[in-house]
Amino acid sequence: MGVTGVLLVAIGGAAGSVARYLASTSVQRNVGISFPLGTFIINVTGSFLIGVILGLFEAGNLSPAARLLIAVGFLGGFTTFSSFSYESLLLLESKAVLPFLLNTVGSVVAGLAAAWLGVVLVRIMAAVLRGHP
Repeated sequence: MGVTGVLLVAIGGAAGSVARYLASTSVQRNVGISFPLGTFIINVTGSFLIGVILGLFEAGNLSPAARLLIAVGFLGGFTTFSSFSYESLLLLESKAVLPFLLNTVGSVVAGLAAAWLGVVLVRIMAAVLRGHP
């Protein structure tokens, strides 16, 4: 990866990190529950979007530079495994077993389902646009 690739990842990562901070704090402020809903929504949304982006790349509708900027940079900065891990640990330490299980199992299942859905939707749209529904 050359300097251009590194810059694309850095710019995307910075934008994704800011977007994550704004979205997460907004959700937590407006929902006001102890469950880490902001991180959950961000990670599921990011999983869906990476499915869409990689589906577009797979179909040849996205350049390698755009993939670096969006999938590696923006979505890498937007989604957050470290926050998920820490918030899950806090739930476990506070003996909130059901919220802990909902967060850990729910995040993995919903994230995988969202990524799969993103890829499938792009494949269907690509087939329709090519005239092969």
